[in-house]
Parts: sequence; C-alpha cells; structure tokens
Amino acid sequence: MLREALSLLLDALLQPFAAILLFRFFAAWLQAPMRNPIGEFIMALTDFVVLKARRYLPAIAGWDSATLALAFIAELMYLMGFLWVQDYPYDAFPLVGLLAWTAVKLLKISVYLLIASLLAEAILSWVNPHTPLAPMLSTFNRPFLQPLRSRIPLVGKVDLSVLVLFLICQLILIVPIGGLEQAVQRLL
Repeated sequence: MLREALSLLLDALLQPFAAILLFRFFAAWLQAPMRNPIGEFIMALTDFVVLKARRYLPAIAGWDSATLALAFIAELMYLMGFLWVQDYPYDAFPLVGLLAWTAVKLLKISVYLLIASLLAEAILSWVNPHTPLAPMLSTFNRPFLQPLRSRIPLVGKVDLSVLVLFLICQLILIVPIGGLEQAVQRLL
C-alpha cells in the first residue's frame, strides 16, 4: 500500500513538474507570449527553482539551459523513484541507462506536449478563438504546422494539417521513441 502511495505521488507531482519545466523551456525557445492565465501559472509554479538555477546555468545559444537542466533533473528523480518503488534489483547503479532513459522520456513528453497544445488550440478555435491562450498556443504549434499547411490544401475550408500532425506525432511515439525506450531499458 505504501508503494502505491509513493507511486501516486511520483506520478502526480514529480513527472508533471518535469513536463511543466519542459513546456516553459519550449515556450522560451519559441518566444511564446506567456501573458495569459496558463503562462502566468507556469511561470509562478517554476520561478522558485528556475530563477535560482539561472544564476549557475546561463542561457546557451539562446536556449534556456537552466530550465532544460531542471526538467532533466526532475525526470531523472522521477525515474529513480519509480525504479526504487518497483524494487528494481540493483547489481550496480545503472547511471548510464537512467540518463539515457531520462533523455528518451523527455523526448516522449515533448511529443505529448505538442499533441496537447494542438488539441487545446483546435478546441479553442471552435469554442473561443479570441481567448488569451490563443497566441501562446499558436506560437507553440506554428513551427510544426507551417510546413504541413504549405503542402496540404484546405478541404472544404477545413485545415487537415492538424490531423496529419497528430498522426505524425503518434507514429513518432510508436516507432522511433518506442524503439529508443526498448533499447534504453536494456541498459538498466
């Protein structure tokens, strides 16, 4: 019962925090406007650790390296806790495997963040296209949708590029990321 409670806490607190940090990293990289309720929530939730980390990890090539490093550390802690709760039999501490697994999990979370932002933008475009979240979601999704929109024509004034990107994201999750996860888990 204690293991289930610890697993729930890891799943409910630590991994979502890693995803939020990763979203903040991508928002900064894509220069998404964060002056909206979700953006301000993300900033308020992560500022306590990001601002301290920026003192030691400056931006590299315009990338918010402190936020990315914190997302990596949070996901690494989640995976270590997950293995500990599962009574993983350590012959030796699998540091290389955990570091590789963390990188693969961050890739997977990144794809899920893209899927979630696409879904949110699609729903909001039908319900409330002028919501304060629209500029942030549009900025987040535009680099991925623009190449598809230039190649896929509108069908009856309906943009199918979002649906095509959903399918591409699912294929990325199944084939390359699934294969990477299997390869990395052999290192553990």
